[in-house]
Amino acid sequence: MSKIGIYLRLLKTRWAALAHDIIMIPIAWMLAYWIRYKIGEYPDLLLERAIHLLPLMILIQGSTFVYFGLYRGVWRFASLPDLTRIVRAVLVSTAIAAVVIFFFTRLQYVPRSVFIIDAILLILLLGGTRLGYRLTKDHHLSKETTERVLVVGAGAAGEGLVRDLLRMRPAVYTPVVFVDDDPAKQGQEIHGIRVVSTIENISTVAGQWDADLIMLALPSASSSQMRRIVELCEMSGLPFRTLPKLQSLVSGKVSINEIREVQIEDLLGRAPVMLDRSEIVNRLTNKVVLVTGGGGSIGSELCRQITAIDIKRLIVLDQSEYNLYAIEKELQQVKPGLALNCELGDVCDEAGLEYLFRCYQPDIVFHAAAYKHVPMLENKVREAVRNNIIGSWNVARLADRYGCSDFVMVSTDKAVNPGNIMGASKRVSEIICQTLDERSRTRFITTRFGNVLGSTGSVVPLFKQQIKRGGPVTVTDREITRYFMTISEACRLILQTTIMGKGGEIFVLDMGEPVKVLYLAEQMIRLSGKVPEEDIKIEFTGLRPGEKLHEELFHSDENLTDTSHKKVMLAKSRKTDWKTLEETMDAFHQAIDEFDEEVLIALIQKLVPEMTQKDSAKEGAAATVTGITELTEITGE
Repeated sequence: MSKIGIYLRLLKTRWAALAHDIIMIPIAWMLAYWIRYKIGEYPDLLLERAIHLLPLMILIQGSTFVYFGLYRGVWRFASLPDLTRIVRAVLVSTAIAAVVIFFFTRLQYVPRSVFIIDAILLILLLGGTRLGYRLTKDHHLSKETTERVLVVGAGAAGEGLVRDLLRMRPAVYTPVVFVDDDPAKQGQEIHGIRVVSTIENISTVAGQWDADLIMLALPSASSSQMRRIVELCEMSGLPFRTLPKLQSLVSGKVSINEIREVQIEDLLGRAPVMLDRSEIVNRLTNKVVLVTGGGGSIGSELCRQITAIDIKRLIVLDQSEYNLYAIEKELQQVKPGLALNCELGDVCDEAGLEYLFRCYQPDIVFHAAAYKHVPMLENKVREAVRNNIIGSWNVARLADRYGCSDFVMVSTDKAVNPGNIMGASKRVSEIICQTLDERSRTRFITTRFGNVLGSTGSVVPLFKQQIKRGGPVTVTDREITRYFMTISEACRLILQTTIMGKGGEIFVLDMGEPVKVLYLAEQMIRLSGKVPEEDIKIEFTGLRPGEKLHEELFHSDENLTDTSHKKVMLAKSRKTDWKTLEETMDAFHQAIDEFDEEVLIALIQKLVPEMTQKDSAKEGAAATVTGITELTEITGE
């Protein structure tokens, strides 16, 4: 329909509403006299005066109705604000009419009670007609095909969700019943919808009430609670949706627009991380912050959380042109006034890095740039060392040289007793930070955590792709386990360590209990609406090069201790001396230039003696550097 057509239709509707109300004015006025005289015949003089005053009443009240905007609303969606507007318009118009009539007639033959009765009748006629119209339309629309919804959770979120469902037009969902574990809510009604049972009986209640869909209104539920509820929903055989977790509902409001499919993060995440936000804000406010690898999964989320603070400037460094472009556009939209510089560059380019430090003089550096694909790096030792070790060495030394107050390095649980090149390279990066901290005014802090759900190249996106293709979903081993946390939680904890560290620490983030990757695969298949082994097959492919069956968060000699934050622990790691580190880094540079991967492996093993290599050919590489007498064994504290 054209804009002109819509306008004409709207105009026609408003004129019809005005005509209706004009007709209601004489009806109310004459009925007021009739009621005033105890519903009988009233004197002729009064009848004559009532009729003579009708044009005046229509003029005054009709004009007032227009002035109060009674015709801006749509009858189809008449609500309490519309009724309030009617009451105000009627009372004001009646008061004006009484004053005008008194001025002309001194109220002779006009009983004063008539004005009160007229006002009451007019409110009932105008409001009642609109309400009746809406109820009629609602009844008509309720006959349309809608999905019957069972709502899990009768708290504030459930109430808000049902309220939105009932308001939706055209009607798509019809809430029919609540289930909730709170005994005090059993038998109660919310917006006319009854709480009939506990969550344990989801399947039974769904059958009894002929539900088509289950909606979970439990934004504060823990992951273990969500796993239990999801299992109960799966038993019903019905599709189910959920509201995001409470910390994701930034506005604090609950809406049908927030409803989404249950995600694997809902089942594997943990309770919200509480931050000492005031201290973090104090630390970062008015600071120039550099994030390396700022276009990656961890780096980009760090940028999002940092920009929520009033920093002086954010520098984002990344070697991926597209990732840098994407995060730049996002940050510009989220915070248009942000002083933002997105630099395309490589942490291995020492000259380029020094130019960046000289230009921007960063106060705080978050070093998230790293290669992380374990099997790939097993055969790309030179690139792993060049990016993860030399890159960290370059950024860390420049942070020291240019007087940065803080350098926070993002590490991994694979750095503990590493069984692969990737983990060992990250352990060397940890050693670089610890060793530099002892001779620098910069606070060098390391954060270590496990797998991040949904990060680029991680298992969750891989499983999603495999499920979308119809399978099979590939799991390396039936017993393999991993620690998981969400990207946002990991970054919140990284920020938390900036105010906890004094320098030289390795903070280990609480990853909860390890999760079987097989369980992860099965849940993702179920969440896609499929049945494991029936609709989607699961294949076991065997451990890949460098892959361990179970990851560890700390070495047995690291003496893990608690900190002031219950989600962060402190690992007291072994250290090396500065001379040994410098000599080893020189040897790394030489071996990189000569493309000698055997020497590179042997150098890593010198710094990380706990590293295990399953490849016997690589184990023998240590012999190639026995002549490097300058290197000394790392001694424990």
